[in-house]
Amino acid sequence: MSRRTVILGAPGAGKGTQAQRVCESLGMEHLSTGDLLRSAVKAGTPAGTEAKGFMDAGKLVPDEVVFGVLFERLETGNVAGSYMLDGFPRNRAQAEELDRRLAARSEALDQVVEVNVPDERIVGRITGRRICKGCGRNYHVEFVPPTKEGVCDDCDGELYRRADDEEAVVIDRLAVYHEQTAPLIEYYSGRGLLVTVDGDQPVDAVTGAVLGALSGNVAESN
Repeated sequence: MSRRTVILGAPGAGKGTQAQRVCESLGMEHLSTGDLLRSAVKAGTPAGTEAKGFMDAGKLVPDEVVFGVLFERLETGNVAGSYMLDGFPRNRAQAEELDRRLAARSEALDQVVEVNVPDERIVGRITGRRICKGCGRNYHVEFVPPTKEGVCDDCDGELYRRADDEEAVVIDRLAVYHEQTAPLIEYYSGRGLLVTVDGDQPVDAVTGAVLGALSGNVAESN
């Protein structure tokens, strides 16, 4: 049975991890727009070539080109009808256009899952990340701390926080996400497609909740 789904979640909510785990469990294709763009560019497909021009110039890839890359994959790739879109759509206009393009193929989305995590928890998750300057190993001050504070266990390199993991930057990213996504959540909720799961749980528990949502075993939806 084909299953066409979308996963939503703020930066740091863990939706990419959950999408990968759920797709592996259900035999679905994980369609991350970032990965799709890079793959299309590498393969030199028509849509990928168009996207490359914008990416090389440091510009945002227009919606029309992103749709071109996505549907190029749906039409010519190994997608057997069951997939989870991760990172797209990002706003209501994109969601409406996605529906139109799917309808042209006599298709429609079956489910939209939102992985919800309170902003304060997301800020803690992201600002707590640390990276070794020497070997690049990842740490987290709460979840995966080094044995010695500020020092890599593997190479004794100095640990640092990326500029885009600073609190002010994270708060700004969350504000943009909520501004763009609130109408999107309202749109999918109004169509009866949206199910919200609690993402502020252990990774395995969130995976179980998402799997439950996709099988209709969730008591409440938004």
